[in-house]
Amino acid sequence: MIGTDTLDRVIGANVYDADGDKIGTASEVFLDDQSGNPEWVTVKTGLFGTKETFVPIRDANLTGDGLRVPVSKEAVKDAPKIDQDGHLSPEEESALYRHYNLGDATTTTTTTDTTTSNTSGFAGTAGTAGTAGFDTDRDRTTGTAGMGTDTNRHGTVGHDTSGPTTDDAMTLSEERLNVGTQRVEAGRARLRKYVVTENVSQTVPVSHEEVRIQREPITDANMGNAMDGPAISEEEHEVVLHAEQPVVAKEAVPVERVRLDTETVTEQQQVTDTVRKEQVDTDGIVGNNTTTGRTNDDRSLADKAKDALGRNDNR
Repeated sequence: MIGTDTLDRVIGANVYDADGDKIGTASEVFLDDQSGNPEWVTVKTGLFGTKETFVPIRDANLTGDGLRVPVSKEAVKDAPKIDQDGHLSPEEESALYRHYNLGDATTTTTTTDTTTSNTSGFAGTAGTAGTAGFDTDRDRTTGTAGMGTDTNRHGTVGHDTSGPTTDDAMTLSEERLNVGTQRVEAGRARLRKYVVTENVSQTVPVSHEEVRIQREPITDANMGNAMDGPAISEEEHEVVLHAEQPVVAKEAVPVERVRLDTETVTEQQQVTDTVRKEQVDTDGIVGNNTTTGRTNDDRSLADKAKDALGRNDNR
């Protein structure tokens, strides 16, 4: 069971559902106004953790990996969209109870003529204590608004929203952008080869034989051959003529290798989003360096310059 003494381990922890699937990251814890026990935790989900969803933490457990909640990831995904503004209204908490099948809310709410005190309070970031709220109940006899004087179980006036670790300081929190990158598919390139036909001309030398008549006179050297045979007769000689013809043979030979490769190009992209932060305002405080309804941070630069000039004149 999660207690107020372990809130510092809850904030920022990974949140897993009952089946061990990761849901997101724990952001803030909401405490029950009456018991002061942790009741809900907001879990950052989505691509950059920009979405926060309320998840019951009453029966959750802290493990070595993070926070394990007794609900499914799909149930968290379909949970009602509720703005995180420091308190849950009774209607919002009832909607969460119905969605997670937890039955009706066991805490009570105090309804006045003008305002309704919330059933769950904001626990602050990093497990630190929040501030005790004020009951803005309207005076029924005079019709004017006044501070409530109910004392809760911690002995403080108003509604204690941060459990037994309440002190006299108020914690201010602000949202910050955590921008990262993820690798996604941006397109595809395909390398394909295909066959084309083209005409190739090449000159090849070829040779052939032709008939040529050679005549030689009768000499003493060839007289014997000339007189061989009958003196007068018919005779026929035949010569085979040869010629070369072009012969074409095809063969496939490798000429080149082609492959696809990628290179990483880095460019700058600007990411813009809205963030919230808490500011403090005072009411009824008058001092040397403050005015009613303003803190030192709220004073203008002109006011600070006047004070500096005044101190220099006194010297």
